[in-house]
Amino acid sequence: MRTIPIALRVLVSVVVVATALLSGPAPSAANEALEWNATALEVAIAGGQNPIIQSRTLTMAHLAMHDALNAIERRYEPYVLDRRAETGASPAAALATAAHDVLAALLPAYGTPAQQAKAQGLLEQSYSAALAKIPDGPPKGHGIATGRAAATALVTMRNNDGASAKPSYTPQMAAGRWRPHPNPTPANPMIMDTALAGGMQPAMLPHWAEVTPFVMITPSQFRLPGPPALASEQYAGDFNEVKRVGGKTSTDRTAVQAEIARYWYESSPAGWSRIARVMAAQRSLDAFDSARLLALVNAAIADGYIAGADTRYLYDFWRPVTAIRAGDTDGNDATTPDAAWDSYLNTPPLPDYPSTHSVAGGAAAAVLARFFGSDQIAFTMTSGPPFAGITRSFTSFSQAAQENADSRVYAGIHFRSACQDGVKLGESIGRRAFMQHLLPYRP
Repeated sequence: MRTIPIALRVLVSVVVVATALLSGPAPSAANEALEWNATALEVAIAGGQNPIIQSRTLTMAHLAMHDALNAIERRYEPYVLDRRAETGASPAAALATAAHDVLAALLPAYGTPAQQAKAQGLLEQSYSAALAKIPDGPPKGHGIATGRAAATALVTMRNNDGASAKPSYTPQMAAGRWRPHPNPTPANPMIMDTALAGGMQPAMLPHWAEVTPFVMITPSQFRLPGPPALASEQYAGDFNEVKRVGGKTSTDRTAVQAEIARYWYESSPAGWSRIARVMAAQRSLDAFDSARLLALVNAAIADGYIAGADTRYLYDFWRPVTAIRAGDTDGNDATTPDAAWDSYLNTPPLPDYPSTHSVAGGAAAAVLARFFGSDQIAFTMTSGPPFAGITRSFTSFSQAAQENADSRVYAGIHFRSACQDGVKLGESIGRRAFMQHLLPYRP
């Protein structure tokens, strides 16, 4: 078994596995797709997977769930498993087995042995409970076989997708280039591991730019033009905005902006999956349509991380905490350095441009708007860890995506251009996901 390196555990370390992860309206007992989404998230986080890894895990599980149900009742085009189940196959058994088998196949690759054991225990407990609700007999057996086939097809398809490649990246210590950077002191949110609390970690998953996409043709399909030049007026505006509102001791950041920064700080797969669950429950979707929704949302988010890595490691742009402390080296007379500046929240160890948090939000919002036929749909959601229990309401998916992007500026961890362009990149991915994949079946 392979243990995930310290640098890859940085984001995980700020995510506390707690029941608050599942905050928001509880899925109905009849909608196993929503239940397995919550379970998959809990298992992935318990297993030491950071948000980038989570996005791949959730997408594989949800695509397998979709294909398993679709084999029983052909409503949509399959993703990979193009076959029909035995007559009378149990949808609940198929869905549970598809999710279980994908998660079980992926857990050994990440986390410490203790994390893997905890995650495996949670998974087996959930799977046993799900199967116990289904009467024994041919329908149950046929459902299990269908779910197993869907999971096997997905795992086989992704076995050589590049996710397990060995990272290779050397930071360039030049003006405008990314380098390891500190967290605020004390770390915010708190990090118990003193080796991680201070920051200064190596770049996370630079090889993710080479991972095979789920819905895009190539990682560079929607490649962005790059961050503003250091000497430009736009860069100076970005610099001074985040310096003013994103600092640890900022007096310009309002209480609402601070709340927004904390609210959206949890992982994108967790937050946007919860929004999808809220909407599925609000619209009374059944398990079949919920499985399709969650598969599309998570596939778009996963490709957002892949496309984001393609762009961010191409331009290799420095984060605000580095730029502000070294502002005397950028050649821009409109920027003033502050060697003691700290961000409000911890800065993940990745180059700045684009904000993949913003990419994920743009992608998920684009899928949700198209799935439900309108962007202008109101909803309310309560946040999960590490700042669980904050409730906010929105009038549209795009409003939520924009606030999600704004949060990274208020947190002091991204420049405005990285967030704005990130949303645009995500929207392109989300549109493609919905228009090209899991389309309504036309016999």
